[in-house]
Amino acid sequence: TLKHTSELALEWITKSPTYIPPRKKNEQWKYILGFFAMGNSCSNHLGIPPAKGPNQVGCTDFMMDHTAQGSFFRLYYPCQETEKAEKPDWVPSMEYFYGLADFMKINRTLSEKIFEYLFGSYKIPAYMDAPFKSNEKCPVVIFSHGLGAFRTLYSAICAELASQGFIVASVEHRDESASATFYFHEKTEPDLTQESLPKTSSAAVQDDLVKEWIYYRTLKRGEREFPLRNKQVKQRADECILALDKLTEIHSGVAVQNVLQTQFDWTTLENSMDLCRTAVMGHSFGGATVIEALCKEVKFKCGVALDAWMFPLDDEVFPRVKQPIFFINSEKFQWAGNISRMKKLDSEVVQRKMITIRGTVHQSFPDFTFLTGNWIGKLLKLKGEIDPELAIDLSNKATLAFLQRHLGLEKDFNQWDPLIDGQDENLIPGTNVIVLQSAI
Repeated sequence: TLKHTSELALEWITKSPTYIPPRKKNEQWKYILGFFAMGNSCSNHLGIPPAKGPNQVGCTDFMMDHTAQGSFFRLYYPCQETEKAEKPDWVPSMEYFYGLADFMKINRTLSEKIFEYLFGSYKIPAYMDAPFKSNEKCPVVIFSHGLGAFRTLYSAICAELASQGFIVASVEHRDESASATFYFHEKTEPDLTQESLPKTSSAAVQDDLVKEWIYYRTLKRGEREFPLRNKQVKQRADECILALDKLTEIHSGVAVQNVLQTQFDWTTLENSMDLCRTAVMGHSFGGATVIEALCKEVKFKCGVALDAWMFPLDDEVFPRVKQPIFFINSEKFQWAGNISRMKKLDSEVVQRKMITIRGTVHQSFPDFTFLTGNWIGKLLKLKGEIDPELAIDLSNKATLAFLQRHLGLEKDFNQWDPLIDGQDENLIPGTNVIVLQSAI
């Protein structure tokens, strides 16, 4: 963990023959942060790779219904070229660093300094609130993040899909599986005394609302994990379906009120989406969410599960899923029990595909993998042996080919059809994990 790494760094530093004990505690941070800096300096260019499709990419945040039961997502879409639009921060506010600290079970003060130092300056490869532009109706993808993540951490994947003509809603889940998220409650008398406090978000909100944060919930002592995760995965699937419902309203021209009051003109999305061509996609816990969402909502025509964590799902879900599914796995994360649950979805009637990307780890899918130097990234298991840009490129191209096949798109993504079957030197058809037939 990051905690162990920082403690190890401090131990190495203090035992160095050239170490001079700092006079102040604050100076000690410089030594620790210097350790992380050395890890980052091994890479010449760090940053989330730009999208490769023919469209410029815009993004905006959407929150409809200010309560925790409402819908909250980051939307990625094809946009007009504009000089005024700026790229937003990768991490929207400091509260998300606090949530990551809670998830990793490390001190918030420690994490704030390290996370801000390592990741505070990075931007998402999309233009905030840029005007929507597309020459045709856009297919739709709903994206579900992993455990301890949030809506902005998969921007390399979501921006690439948008650059290829998709509208992508990256949901921020309110089931206490995100490292942090927020909603609003209506202002009460005690809140009026705090009006002078500074706002923590760059997005404007209605004056009569007060922000409430939801942080990651750890397991309680003696608590069994399955009941919690099973409840969460069902809520997550409902939130993905709700996001699709909200996009359907926007497409239909229903007037929507975005609680966050961004500069984006939502009326430009009227009649812009091809809602007969919708898919659901997610990573890790989000991969399980894909399966649950497919089971609950037939409007999703297919699903792509990135290194799915299958533990949260009820067994009775598997035979009820009727849509095509594509499992894209990392080489280092999967194990026999998890793969055997994936194989319960094998079908002679519906296409179910699986590939494994060589040299990848579980964190090869979120953006973290692009933002740390080589050896510190490997030490923290944020990088595998493969070039992270090559790995995400293979995943994205295979995803696009699969989506074209099962959404009936008239694109050129079928040039990457061989990747669906693992036909590449960096891919393994199926899995690298040995699974006994009796276990399936």
